[in-house]
Amino acid sequence: MSSHAQFRVPAPYNEPVLSYAPGNPERKALRARLAELSGEELEIPLVIGGQEVRTGKLADVRCPHRHAHRLARFHQAGPAEVQAAIAAARAARREWAALPFAARAAVFLKAADLLAGGWRPTLNGATMLNQSKTPYQAEIDSACEIIDFWRYNAAFAERIYDEQPVSSPGQWNRVEYRPLEGFVFAVTPFNFTSIAANLPTAPALMGNTVLWKPASSTAYSNWFILKLLEAAGLPPGVINFVPGSGRTVGDPVLASPEFAGIHFTGSTATFHGMWRTIAESLPRYKSYPRIVGETGGKDFIFAHPSAEVDALAAALCRGAFEAQGQKCSAASRAYVPESLWPRVKERLLALTASIQMGDPAEDFRVFMGAVIDRGAFDSIKAYLDFAKSSPEAKIHCGGKCDDSVGYFVEPTVVQVTNPHHKLMEEEIFGPVLTVFVYPDAKLDEAVALCDGTSPYALTGAVFAQDRLAVQGLERALADAAGNFYVNDKPTGAVVGQQPFGGARASGTNDKAGSMWNLIRWVSPRALKENFAPPRAIGYPHQASND
Repeated sequence: MSSHAQFRVPAPYNEPVLSYAPGNPERKALRARLAELSGEELEIPLVIGGQEVRTGKLADVRCPHRHAHRLARFHQAGPAEVQAAIAAARAARREWAALPFAARAAVFLKAADLLAGGWRPTLNGATMLNQSKTPYQAEIDSACEIIDFWRYNAAFAERIYDEQPVSSPGQWNRVEYRPLEGFVFAVTPFNFTSIAANLPTAPALMGNTVLWKPASSTAYSNWFILKLLEAAGLPPGVINFVPGSGRTVGDPVLASPEFAGIHFTGSTATFHGMWRTIAESLPRYKSYPRIVGETGGKDFIFAHPSAEVDALAAALCRGAFEAQGQKCSAASRAYVPESLWPRVKERLLALTASIQMGDPAEDFRVFMGAVIDRGAFDSIKAYLDFAKSSPEAKIHCGGKCDDSVGYFVEPTVVQVTNPHHKLMEEEIFGPVLTVFVYPDAKLDEAVALCDGTSPYALTGAVFAQDRLAVQGLERALADAAGNFYVNDKPTGAVVGQQPFGGARASGTNDKAGSMWNLIRWVSPRALKENFAPPRAIGYPHQASND
């Protein structure tokens, strides 16, 4: 790419969400691709330095809503493969980092355009099969959000590079934004294909090379991300695909002196463990590693007595049960005043009763699919069993679990009398909404409970029509959520509109989909060039001793 011009990336925009309504062409294309994907079982290799590697140690990826259906078998990395991936990342770094920014950005901008076109049914279909998402939930995740990440990240990176210092007469000051010295480790979760796409590519855009460990349960959908990036021209070794068990891959990565940073989304416990290992390993690292992580949440909806009932009930239902409640941002606990609860409950239970659950790849009428795997199913079921046996809890609807065909958990609404009930404090990561009904006269106490009950601070929403109440809740809950919504559900952050991330136990709040995230993947170097360097050592005050 020419160095004889200052290139500007195209102005980013949010990808329009397709509806998949009956009769629309995207619906027909998705149906056809789902049929093709469903009829083929993949064998997924590692990809190290652009070469496919087969270890022979295989694990299954199964369809959550039809667990007898094996989507793929994937080869798992061992210590030798991890070391090879580290070497490949190191070997690719010099040439990738030396590329002009426009050349690196072109890879991801092309990938975005490919995904907006012919690749769209493939990524959406793979996500529907692998993560049991409906067409809409797949569309906003594996199509629109990935496209938005790649378009907006290029624009945000350009803004970073444009940030330059002033220069005094006779000199030129510059700042260059170098990639980190070493490699970045991207550890991605099962619940969003878009997160799996962003975590390795955001550091790569800034010139870094990456080891990518996908979640084992979603190696299938994540594989198509890698193939899309290859189709867009990503050079070998820039992103190395190393599926495998957490410790088998993670331990040698964190032991490498070349480890320069981690881009993580997953459980709080896993993040704590990795941070502890990094801290204990500091003497061996070439540089202090960058640690960027988004972890758990116990996300809330707080209703003021002035809240509008129908909007509140819809937000509770959508926020809690879309994608089976397996969003980091899903509404998991709610605080509703006594004066509103009878009407809110009636409307909420009616909406929940209308939810159809089933195979979202087969029946486009369903609202919910299955939870991701056996471990998730058993964990959620244990919480529901606890609620059934608790004298402080009442299940108003749902509560049943069925794993005979797929890992299905009914959308469940639980009311508790104890605001510190286990279901109000702990992350469940499933379609379970727990409600505490507070006396209207104890509004301030209820707000304090909302702020202090959970260790997390990812997302939260407040519902109120009274503007003074809205302002008061914003102030009182200032530290309770990194993404805060007024009269809206606490899910659905859009790249370029609501940068996403939380604090407290929810992560480092480096805001995915923003320049604040990208700045973590560079190491600035300040350069001063003097056009008229001094040729003497004296200063004017030395001329005399008057």
